[in-house]
Amino acid sequence: MTDVLPPTPEGLARAAELMAAGAAVAFPTDTVYGVAVAASLPDRLEALFALKRRPVDRRIPMLVADLDQAVAAGAVADDRARQLAERFWPGALTLVLATAAGGTQAYRAPDHEVALALIRATGPLFATSANISDQPDTLGADEVLIAFATQQDELAAVVDGGPVPGGVASTVVDVSVAPMRVLRPGPIGRDELAAVAEVS
Repeated sequence: MTDVLPPTPEGLARAAELMAAGAAVAFPTDTVYGVAVAASLPDRLEALFALKRRPVDRRIPMLVADLDQAVAAGAVADDRARQLAERFWPGALTLVLATAAGGTQAYRAPDHEVALALIRATGPLFATSANISDQPDTLGADEVLIAFATQQDELAAVVDGGPVPGGVASTVVDVSVAPMRVLRPGPIGRDELAAVAEVS
């Protein structure tokens, strides 16, 4: 059974406790509801893919409270990344950064106080939209419960932070290359990015 938790300190503490034990939890973000597992338990990514019925070749971004949290999780942040995060985070910009282990990882700080409070309590989260892959986004806790009605044992809880606005997905910028490259256009335009660093 999926628990519905309030966005109170007690509710968020319970959500964090569930995630620390490896559970998947859904919560509101600045666009849609998301579902996540703790990034400190990367072996739980498999459960997130299974819950969403998501193809395993689609990588999952990491939500963080700020760039320092991303760096603590293994990101390599140069001056461009720091300037972009300072200007656009929290907000609709996803940064693809090199990692200390080699390879790359996408990071974003959502502009939603419930999401940020949860991330501060849990640490970074592997998070994606709270819906079955390629199905409509969910904009409220009730919609999340409907989307995963047949998988209540796999979704431990949803934090009911009220309705969210939906909207355009974040701009995705690859900062692991120079000049940086826009991988997905979004709310933050090329001109705004170019004011910070060179864009190819």
